[in-house]
Amino acid sequence: MFGRLAAIAVLAFSLAACANSSNDSLSYTADRGVSDQPYPQNYRPELLAFLRTYLNDPRGVRGAMIAEPVQRTVGGRLRYVACLRYSVRESDGTFKPARVRAVLYVDGRLDRMIEEGGEICENVTFAPFPDMEKLAP
Repeated sequence: MFGRLAAIAVLAFSLAACANSSNDSLSYTADRGVSDQPYPQNYRPELLAFLRTYLNDPRGVRGAMIAEPVQRTVGGRLRYVACLRYSVRESDGTFKPARVRAVLYVDGRLDRMIEEGGEICENVTFAPFPDMEKLAP
């Protein structure tokens, strides 16, 4: 009898978790649901701190460029997005071609990076980002 009750409780909990899950596969952070997101005031320091842990070798970056955050619709929600373009060093010492990544901000804080940011970052203006090339682990 106890085993049956436990199975029913687990099933009920699982169904409740499914009902609360979001279909928005492009968002890891729940926001306040407002359409006007606050501008990420500290986006550069937050981004540099994130990149120190995100990159396998933070010293192996060249050609770093950044575009200031702009509002874009991502996953059906309005987000501030900062775009990065940079090359990373391979294990053999060569550099990969530069790629564009999109960094999403939710409620003014860094949420995550999208590795294939080309479409999200269309028509942005990049500027040199030398601080990224000076990162140390």
